[in-house]
Amino acid sequence: MTEQQEIATLAGGCFWCLDSVFRDLKGVQKVESGYAGGHTKNPSYRDVCSGTTGHAEVVQVTFDPSAITFRDLLGVFFTIHDPTTLNRQGPDVGTQYRSAIFFHDADQEKVARDSKAVLEAKHAHNRPIVTQILPATDFYRAEDYHQQYFEKQGIRSCHI
Repeated sequence: MTEQQEIATLAGGCFWCLDSVFRDLKGVQKVESGYAGGHTKNPSYRDVCSGTTGHAEVVQVTFDPSAITFRDLLGVFFTIHDPTTLNRQGPDVGTQYRSAIFFHDADQEKVARDSKAVLEAKHAHNRPIVTQILPATDFYRAEDYHQQYFEKQGIRSCHI
């Protein structure tokens, strides 16, 4: 990571959906789908889908903060998934589909908490926001076939 790079780790349902959106943002340098927030070392997709590892499907976004800020990324994050549904997004159900922001430092934690509070104060959603805000944990890169999945499959959008 260079001086002009930061990492954001975000869970908002299916990582394929998040990947396809964040990959297109100016200032985003790399997006990797993977797993975070659990207790099993080196989980596979099958392990995570079992619901026993505690991991969420996440994207790890490497970005240039001079081109796009963490706050801007969160603005996109909160609009591309439903942060009010516990352990689900659309038809995807399970703890691996939860909404979470895994912060990498105190500044990211503050921005995450502020961003969530602003949405709650504005009553931006009809229900409470259940997005977890947690310290970043080990990130496990998902299997190669999950990387840039929509692009590889010729899919243009997600079901959300």
